[in-house]
Amino acid sequence: MDTANIEDKLKNKKIRPTAMRLLVYNLLQEKQQAISLTDIETAFLTDESLSIPVDRTTIYRTVKTFEKKGVVHAIEEGSGIVKYALCDNDCDDEHHSDMHLHFYCTSCQKTFCLTDHKIPKVALPNNYKVLELSLMAKGICEDCNKDN
Repeated sequence: MDTANIEDKLKNKKIRPTAMRLLVYNLLQEKQQAISLTDIETAFLTDESLSIPVDRTTIYRTVKTFEKKGVVHAIEEGSGIVKYALCDNDCDDEHHSDMHLHFYCTSCQKTFCLTDHKIPKVALPNNYKVLELSLMAKGICEDCNKDN
């Protein structure tokens, strides 16, 4: 884990870099896909090298702090489970600018941010204000498609 780099990123977002925050950030960075709170908890509970206590409430608070400060964005792919992925560097506590396609694999149930595929601007009638916009594609991911 590149602790110094992660600490700097968190400090730039005005987040105190606690041990749990460093671990959660590092896990999200390593996974390179969106993961749920349960996925985070399971990863930590099965990691025997961790020397800090892991509880669901601390993980939840960490992820919610990250979301509020523009470190992660939430993705709802329709299964009822919210997943989280790291934001682009230009997100902050005022707004998220992660206007990209999300892809949910119906085979492996993984959710990916396809950051190279941007969501086009949507023209709305006067007096309408977009607060959140998401685009979810569902199908078979690259890895699962190799098996066919």
